Amino acid sequence: MPDQVGTSRQTGAAQRGDEGTWSPKHSSGRTEYLAKIRSAPGFVAALDQSGGSTPITLRKYGIPSDAYGNDDEMFALIHRMRTRIMASPCFDGDRVIGAILFEQTLDREVEGRPSAHYLWGVKKVVPFVKVDKGLAEECDGVQPMKPITDLDDILSRAIDDGVFGTKMRSVIKRANELGVDRIVHQQFELASRILARGLVPIIEPEVDTRSPEKADAQRLLTQAITAGLDQLGPTDLVMLKLTLPEQDDMYRDLVVHPRVLRVLALSGGYSRDEANRRLARNRGVIASFSRALTEGLSADQSDEAFDAALEKSIASIFEASLT
Repeated sequence: MPDQVGTSRQTGAAQRGDEGTWSPKHSSGRTEYLAKIRSAPGFVAALDQSGGSTPITLRKYGIPSDAYGNDDEMFALIHRMRTRIMASPCFDGDRVIGAILFEQTLDREVEGRPSAHYLWGVKKVVPFVKVDKGLAEECDGVQPMKPITDLDDILSRAIDDGVFGTKMRSVIKRANELGVDRIVHQQFELASRILARGLVPIIEPEVDTRSPEKADAQRLLTQAITAGLDQLGPTDLVMLKLTLPEQDDMYRDLVVHPRVLRVLALSGGYSRDEANRRLARNRGVIASFSRALTEGLSADQSDEAFDAALEKSIASIFEASLT
């Protein structure tokens, strides 16, 4: 089995002598986070593949399902892949302003440091964590989130680890107003709990790119999100992660809404080139790509070839996020 994820590479604090001065609970750290996410050029890397998407990601990376025997081995392999990405010299806060981590990643290390601490202390990349537990069955054309029964515990861990915000995903498959309103309500209800703990929620009601009603669903979604934003408190800030729209600049009013810190776009099923083309046509929206970010990466690449492929990906996504 190719292990071949380059975890021995030393590009972190020990090599550079950069131990960092930020503490997870230090208020100045969160102020720096906020300033970076609000205005820095760049994009947010999505490194939060879950149990359902991890086998697909590993297969595309060149590691077949018969290379691991259980979930523990699978998650160990995907963490090695994530480590290789985060430790690459081209992955840093100059272009990658944030990264969304899988919940288990908080318990793992990168180059001897807890993952979230490594991101900020070494790379100056703001850490987020995925908090949802996957999708419930489809009803009224949408898949809401499964109950997050341990949300308070996850948030406490995130705060202790110096995480800035959270992400939670639900899916819209049809332009059903009742269904769209239901999952947006669920998203904002959970966002209120997250905001109360001092974290910034990324609200992600994804519209399936394969939906025959994609444009109409996005219109309904934009209306429902706007109504939810208008109910937030005067100091509340959220982020949005939305499917690239069929109508260019459809999210313009969301981009400039005073309760929205940043609007992110997910790549969905689009190739990186197609996702970048669509993203570049939407002013003020930046990328938060997963599959498009890792496109072209392989477990059997040398560090030099891996870094070259990742550099190509990061450079193109960064450029598309500048409009």
